[in-house]
Amino acid sequence: MQVSINTLSDVKQEATIELTPVELQPHFEAAYAKYRTKVELKGFRKGKAPLEMIKKIYGEAIEHESLDDIANTFFHQAMDEKNINPIGRPSMVDMDYKRGEKFQFRVEYELKPPVALKTYKGIAVERPVHTVTDEEVNEEVQQILKANSTSAPAESAADDEHVITADVQELDEAGTPLVGRKSNGVRFYLADHTIAPELRDALRGAVVGTPLEASYENQHGDHSHKVRLAITPKSIEKLQLPAFDEELVKKITRDKVSSPDEFKASMRADIERYWNERSEAKVADDIASEIVRTHEVTVPDAFTEALLDSFVEEVRERSRDKALPRGFDEKKYREERRTQAIWQAKWMMVKEAIADAEKITVTDEDIEKVAAEEAVRIGLEKEKLLPHYQKSEAVKDRILSDKIMAFLKQNAKITDKILTEGA
Repeated sequence: MQVSINTLSDVKQEATIELTPVELQPHFEAAYAKYRTKVELKGFRKGKAPLEMIKKIYGEAIEHESLDDIANTFFHQAMDEKNINPIGRPSMVDMDYKRGEKFQFRVEYELKPPVALKTYKGIAVERPVHTVTDEEVNEEVQQILKANSTSAPAESAADDEHVITADVQELDEAGTPLVGRKSNGVRFYLADHTIAPELRDALRGAVVGTPLEASYENQHGDHSHKVRLAITPKSIEKLQLPAFDEELVKKITRDKVSSPDEFKASMRADIERYWNERSEAKVADDIASEIVRTHEVTVPDAFTEALLDSFVEEVRERSRDKALPRGFDEKKYREERRTQAIWQAKWMMVKEAIADAEKITVTDEDIEKVAAEEAVRIGLEKEKLLPHYQKSEAVKDRILSDKIMAFLKQNAKITDKILTEGA
């Protein structure tokens, strides 16, 4: 077997492989024998025709038909001998077979390019710091009270703790009803902050059966249009919030907590955890963005397409029937996400280079630690989770990625930035 390698780019090579008749013959013999079991010739039972007769009648056709498999076998053998690791699916560029003389073929394939590491330590980033206030905790408590509220019929909406169910007709600028733009049984909770202020003002003091009108600007991206509505309240309910007491707290926590003050403290800790996780995620994103920005990396198409495949699969997995939504334009979706896929591929390659340079690896102890932590979180015994984690490449990749980012954060220049109110 003669092999020559031609470099086409940072991520592409082409292998030209030439085989002699002697090298081909054992593969052809195997192909003849396999074909013999299927063929029926007059005067012979199926599979019993003499091999020499099979060669004479069908030999050349069998040889041509077996060339793809032969090329695949010798291509992988050549890659092993040259210590080359193609990624993605190799592509046959050309195939030339002269019976009794030689078989030459060319295969184009992609490689993971080497990454020339530049600066990845000492990256300067800001860590947003948010101080949780009593008001935030109280707002969360209010949401819980509303989720556990009851309601009673009311004739009018005396305050914002009312829900109005109404028939709504959209009007044109002259006040004429628009055909097909009527909705019945629309519910408005006046304390909902997403309701347009003008609409909320019009609904305050609403009375069952008494029509009213409301107008407001509806914003859509970079443009807005005026909405005019005729609203007929059909029913009004007054929300009655429960007392924030020991009985409610025990109900919400299933007897894990009984003191309202202890519940608030737990609530504050949850909010602080949320902001801390958000802050650390921002630091990680900024570090990754800066590192990717400063590294010139050519991304193989195979990497990009694999990531785009995973994005499409996520859409499929989110659907109830595990199928792509009706009307889903996969081609458009892939083009829209291509830039993101290329960025992720660059980050993956740079991370791998950093891990190699810093000798960051995943140990058995790392896997056991993660298994123990997550076993507690999901309510399983570590011993039941550990065997799965030890075999899972996805788990190992996640642990390695976390260790790399922990290293980068440890070696970054992180400055705390106090968030102002409303930030």
